[in-house]
Amino acid sequence: MMFTLTEVAALNDIQPTYRILKPWWDVFMDYLGVVMLMLAIFSGTMQLTKDQVVCLPILEPASEDPSGFTTPQPAEGSGSGTGNGGSRGTLDAAPLVTKDLPDSVVHQIHFTHSGGVGQQPLPTGVRTNLDFQQYVFVNQMCYHVALPWYSKYFPYLALIHTIVLMVSSNFWFKYPKTCSKIEHFVGILGKCFESPWTTKALSETACEDSEENKQRLTGAPFLPKHISTSSEEGSPNQSTPMLAKSGVKFTADKPVIEVPCMTILDNKDGEQAKALFEKVRKFRTHVEDSDLIYKLYVAQTVIKTVKFILILCYTMTFVAAIDFDHVCEPDIKHLTGYTKFQCTHNMAFMLRKLLVSYISLVCIYGLICIYTLFWLFRRPLKEYSFEKVREESSFSDIPDVKNDFAFLLHMVDQYDQLYSKRFGVFLSEVSENKLREISLNHEWTFEKLRQHVTRNAQDKLELHLFMLSGLPDAVFDLTDLEILKLELIPEARITAKISQMINIQELHFYHCPAKVEQTAFSFLRDHLRCLHVKFTDVAEIPTWVYLLKSLRELYLVGNLNSENNKMIGLESLRDLRHLKILHLKSNLTKVPTNITDLSPHLIKLVVHNDGTKLLVLNSLKKMMNLAELELHNCELERIPHAIFSLTNLQELDLKSNNIRTIEEVISFQHLKRLICLKLWHNKIITIPLSISHVKNLESLYLSHNKLESLPIPLFNLLKLRYLDISHNSIVVIPLEIGFMQNLQHFAITGNKVEVVPKQLFKCTKLRTLCLGHNCIAVLPERISNLVQLTNLELKGNCLDRLPPQLGQCHHLRRNCLVVEDHLFDSLPLEIKESINQEANVPFANGV
Repeated sequence: MMFTLTEVAALNDIQPTYRILKPWWDVFMDYLGVVMLMLAIFSGTMQLTKDQVVCLPILEPASEDPSGFTTPQPAEGSGSGTGNGGSRGTLDAAPLVTKDLPDSVVHQIHFTHSGGVGQQPLPTGVRTNLDFQQYVFVNQMCYHVALPWYSKYFPYLALIHTIVLMVSSNFWFKYPKTCSKIEHFVGILGKCFESPWTTKALSETACEDSEENKQRLTGAPFLPKHISTSSEEGSPNQSTPMLAKSGVKFTADKPVIEVPCMTILDNKDGEQAKALFEKVRKFRTHVEDSDLIYKLYVAQTVIKTVKFILILCYTMTFVAAIDFDHVCEPDIKHLTGYTKFQCTHNMAFMLRKLLVSYISLVCIYGLICIYTLFWLFRRPLKEYSFEKVREESSFSDIPDVKNDFAFLLHMVDQYDQLYSKRFGVFLSEVSENKLREISLNHEWTFEKLRQHVTRNAQDKLELHLFMLSGLPDAVFDLTDLEILKLELIPEARITAKISQMINIQELHFYHCPAKVEQTAFSFLRDHLRCLHVKFTDVAEIPTWVYLLKSLRELYLVGNLNSENNKMIGLESLRDLRHLKILHLKSNLTKVPTNITDLSPHLIKLVVHNDGTKLLVLNSLKKMMNLAELELHNCELERIPHAIFSLTNLQELDLKSNNIRTIEEVISFQHLKRLICLKLWHNKIITIPLSISHVKNLESLYLSHNKLESLPIPLFNLLKLRYLDISHNSIVVIPLEIGFMQNLQHFAITGNKVEVVPKQLFKCTKLRTLCLGHNCIAVLPERISNLVQLTNLELKGNCLDRLPPQLGQCHHLRRNCLVVEDHLFDSLPLEIKESINQEANVPFANGV
């Protein structure tokens, strides 16, 4: 043989880790393959070393010799005649050569050789007149002519068939597109099986089950950790009937029976478990997309079945062809003088037994293949359900899988179902959340959280948590916290411990769909005053938000276009009975009609669009109590008429629109309470003369427009205290500005003013004067009249010097004087020293 059994058997070898994917039939077929391989190699070895045929000529009818011998009649002119003086008539003339001849031939030759004159021959034996070389030649010829081809090539066919079956059995482990997935799956499965987190998670489940059984035996009602109430089951809290109405689910407001908690994993085990969850998630996404492994396994099983049928069909036909006796008729009469030979095949009996054994093994192999096909098609193997695991554990969210992922799990179940049970732990979001919770609480201790608490501009204690896996339990121990900001925390859960935070007034959820337990909700409903929710999708808005009856301010930032109004449940805003401020930063095309449910108590409405044109504002007419309205970046071209119906409006802000004309401003005279009008960052060209009719205005913002002049009636607004007309194209400040005796803030920065009128300094109440970035060459000395001036901007003009009278503005300090350094240095030394005094020096006149 050219190869050993070990070398051929290597075709049947697989990695030891792949054994978990070998069901019993594959293992049995592997062993059958090894037996068939040994049988084929044994047959081949026997054939190469022992196989041969022995042939004797079949004599034609001839006369009997008187001495008792039958004298053959060789063919005429044959090599065994009496030519050459008859010296070849008998074997007497030549020495006997009996080496390597069959016993029967040797006996005949010796018998013939022993006969002679005067000796009486035995009455048996046939004289053939063939020498040794002729016998060898005849045997070789008849081996190839007389024997059936199957008798000669059976060992080789059996070897080839066995190798094909072996390759077919393990091809799915070798094919590149499947072996990579299988290798990845087996690696992940082994790590999941051995992970400490798997043991701890299942141990906790067993602990919970035992606690439940204990409670059941003692007759006490067992309370699971999370009981949800829906609209069908009714609300557990009779004091909040809106829960049942809205169908919002909360965790039960009942005592929770504590079960022994799991020991904390060390950092290494925790990180490995987190990595496993991520690997399982990615592997599932990758493998569930196709069913190549399943199809390949089915294909190789079909091939083995077809191979079995093929082998069985032609092998059964040739069993009878293997015989011990054969008649050989080679075309060698001119060499031997004989036409027919009687031959015996010494390996015939052995080959027949080996063939029957091989057929038996193939039949068993084929029956197993048929069973495999039955198993493959008996039920859908491209679907796998963890229902049993879900029933036996607390992880009721383990998802069912499909395609190749499902098929691999079915194969693993044939090896040991414990593998899939432990693997299911890493498919559960509940399990992953528990791991994150344990790791999170281990990392974010009370001391670490305390270090992140800061004081904001309003001098309130604030904590901002960003991109965590959940909300650490220690957060609820910060009882003095006033503002809590949670950003990009997908699994934030507000537990009952929030009731400890008696000072909490403001919550921020930025892309954080927080879940709230019932007790926590009851606390927030009565104590929370301000809530900010930033989201991408409407589903991220917590549904419990609309039930916070004590909420005063609500800020919603995200996609709230008109098509999704119903989805966000704005109709539920009617339950926010104390809401005063509603801020919507979105892409609305109309003001939601349901927002009028808030009209009895809403004071401030803010709509910041992202440039989407706000077309319909009729809903505003019903909001009669609205005091402040902001419509920013709504692509408005005119002042909406619906605004003129808001008789209680005090402040209107139409910043960053496309308003070009404000002729409708005369209608503001009907809004008797309007004191602040902001039309900044628009494209207004002129101010209509009717502006004087809005007599109660105290603040007017017209900066960042395209104004070139100021109408005289503007200065008849005697109550005006704040006037901002900066960043326009104004050239002249009218002299009538002196009429505004109550003006405290005047900004005309970024225009084309060349002269500052002396009448401006009649506005003695001015505290802020912004004249920067104009073309002013001289600052009048009358600036000394502005004794209350605290802020002065002069930078960016054509000034050569500053008037010394600037020193009489006793409240002006250097940090509030915006001017070039060389101009400031031109002031007398004592004035500079006076202006450079610290800002905390007490002002004169008790200011």
